[in-house]
Amino acid sequence: MRRSVIKAKLARNEPVLLTLLHFTDPIVYEMASMMGFDGLWLDYEHHPHGEREVTAMMRAARVGTADILARPAKGEFAKLSRLLEIGAQGIMYPRCDDAAEAAEVVKWGKFYPLGERGIDSSNSDSPFHSLLLPEYIKKANEETFMMIQIEDPRALERADEIAAVEGVDILFLGSADFSILSGIVGDYDNPIITKAFERMAKAAEKAGKQWGTVALSTDHAKRMLDMGARLLCTGCDIVLLRDALQKIQEQYSPLGFQFNNQVFPAK
Repeated sequence: MRRSVIKAKLARNEPVLLTLLHFTDPIVYEMASMMGFDGLWLDYEHHPHGEREVTAMMRAARVGTADILARPAKGEFAKLSRLLEIGAQGIMYPRCDDAAEAAEVVKWGKFYPLGERGIDSSNSDSPFHSLLLPEYIKKANEETFMMIQIEDPRALERADEIAAVEGVDILFLGSADFSILSGIVGDYDNPIITKAFERMAKAAEKAGKQWGTVALSTDHAKRMLDMGARLLCTGCDIVLLRDALQKIQEQYSPLGFQFNNQVFPAK
């Protein structure tokens, strides 16, 4: 079974860096994985990826070394085992409300005795019936990880209980949704956000777990690392391409070229 880069680094208390990919062309996953990112965040919550597309993207990532962190939508517990079977090393579960919901994630994502995940073992995670069942189940529990995303101020109040759930490996503060639900939309320097990170860090430390979030800049990443975060995600293929195209327009506009930019209309 493929070893998890992220679990190995976190076990050594080393920082891990992921990037978020939205494009469905497998070559994007192949390239990013070959470039050595620790993990690739595959968002299955907000984007209408088909299962065949997801399978192809995960397969392409296996050419390199990066883990796949797959995020289903809230309540899609039945998808957890399928995402793991086709190659995800980690599951990011969004909008978790409490410890009972976190325990449900573990139930569907881990084999007995940690959970009640169903067995198949004919997919690429086994891989392809090449491991005896006892070895497969043991390695699957060891090499996959469950990351619980806290995005609601009410859920943050239960962070200690969520972190204490056996089988939960990582807590992740979704600062964008948290800011919206806190009434401070996009104000990431607000003391409310700072206190939320501090609360997350204490809950993770108390339970002996790791925690992470989205890094907004290198300065922000350093602050998070100094607070104890060890899993950070930065960058997004859509935004990176948009910024690169905008830079081309800025460079060529002085030469007389004109652009009908509907993403950033001229003021």
